[in-house]
Amino acid sequence: MNTHNNHPINLNFANLAQRNIQYNARASVVDFDACVLEYAELSELARNQCVGIFDLAYGHSVSERLDIFPTKKTNCPAPLLIYIHGGYWRSQKKEDAALMAKVYTDAGVAVAVLEYPLAPQATLAEIVRSVRSAVAWLYKQAATYGVDTNRMFASGSSAGGHLVGMLLSSNWQADYRLPKNVIAGGVGLSGLYDLRPLCETYHNEWLNLHTEQAERLSPLFQLPETAVPLVLAVGGLETDGFKNQTEAYEQAYRLKGYPVERVQAAGCHHFNLLCEMAQPDSDLNKAILKMIFA
Repeated sequence: MNTHNNHPINLNFANLAQRNIQYNARASVVDFDACVLEYAELSELARNQCVGIFDLAYGHSVSERLDIFPTKKTNCPAPLLIYIHGGYWRSQKKEDAALMAKVYTDAGVAVAVLEYPLAPQATLAEIVRSVRSAVAWLYKQAATYGVDTNRMFASGSSAGGHLVGMLLSSNWQADYRLPKNVIAGGVGLSGLYDLRPLCETYHNEWLNLHTEQAERLSPLFQLPETAVPLVLAVGGLETDGFKNQTEAYEQAYRLKGYPVERVQAAGCHHFNLLCEMAQPDSDLNKAILKMIFA
C-alpha cells in the first residue's frame, strides 16, 4: 500500500495471484498480436513519410541504437521528443515504435526512437544505464541533428514509462557530464513507477529483482530534485494495477509541488493508448505539445 496525501493507493492487491493478473498487460486485451501489428503498421507508415537517420549507435552493444527524425520546419535548433518503447523490458523494438514521428516532425519537433538491451540478457540496472547513455549521446550530438539541448523531452509507454521516470531522477547526470535538467519534461503512458510489487510475480522470471533493487530502480523513490513538467496518461480500460501505478506517481509528483498534466483516455486500453500519439489532434498530443512549446 502506498499512501500520499492520506489517500491509500493499492499497488500490491489482495495476494500474489491478484498481482499477477493486475500487472499482466497482454491478458488485459482480447488480441495482443493485433495491437503489436498496429504499432508496426503505423510505424512503417511514419518511417516512410519522414526523413529518418537510422541505426545510429549510442553504445557498444548491438541493441544500443536509435533512429532520429529531424523536423521538417526551419526552426533549428528544434526541440526533441525521445520515445522509449515498452514490452516489459524484454520485448519490442524501435522499428515498431516510430508511429508518432510524422505528427511531431510536422509540428516542428524532432523525434528520437530508442532501442535498448532487453531482459533477461541485460539486468534492469543495465537497461536504465543504457537509456541514460542514449540521452548523453543525443545531448552531445545535438548540433549535428538540429536539436536544441535545452528542449529535450522523454516519453515512453509501459516499461518505457518507467525508464522515463528514471531519466527524470536527479542522481545520474553528473556521471555523464550532463546538466541536471538535461530532460526538460517527461511523458509517461501506463508506466510502472514502483517495481516492488513485481518482485514475487511471474515478471521476476526475467527481471530477477529483490526488493531493495526494485526500490532503487523505482521512479516513485527517485523523484527529481527540482520541478520537471510531466504529462501522464493511463487507459480507462486498463487494469487497476496500471491505473494505480500512474496515480501513485502523480500524487507523489504533486506532493512535491511539481507540474503534472493528467490526460484522460477513457476509451483506451494498455496498447492502443500509444496510438493516440499518431493522431495529430488527440488530447494526449495537445498536452505534450503544450508542454514542449510552453
